[in-house]
Amino acid sequence: MIPDLQFSLLCDDVRQEKNGKFILIGLFDVITAKQFPLAFPRMCVVSRWCGGEGTFQQVTRLLQPDQTTVLAHGQTIPVRLQNVEATATNIEVFINTQFKEPGTCWVEILLEGDLKLRYPLRIVQLEAAQPQAS
Repeated sequence: MIPDLQFSLLCDDVRQEKNGKFILIGLFDVITAKQFPLAFPRMCVVSRWCGGEGTFQQVTRLLQPDQTTVLAHGQTIPVRLQNVEATATNIEVFINTQFKEPGTCWVEILLEGDLKLRYPLRIVQLEAAQPQAS
């Protein structure tokens, strides 16, 4: 039985406690920079699956603002659910992702090659501070 994607979030880092709970650090949906190109040092995509049974393959992709060109392609990650009450949390880490210019990129979560979720990641250029007149 194909699972449902319960959520997918972007954050700076993820920690797991001894009791199994995940701590997501620095949730975000926008990246700001003073200049481009930008090498964003670390970005985690956390996805949780539920309501299914079996083993499936998840892929995470980041698309450029044209919504077709792949900016970054994650590895294939297994989603293993022993029964319909189980959950599977996958964490994909992207290191030094290159953003050439501002715009809206897209995060895509695929399961068995089928698109399950797509959401925006805004890349914004900060304006230089104007000197104040005395």
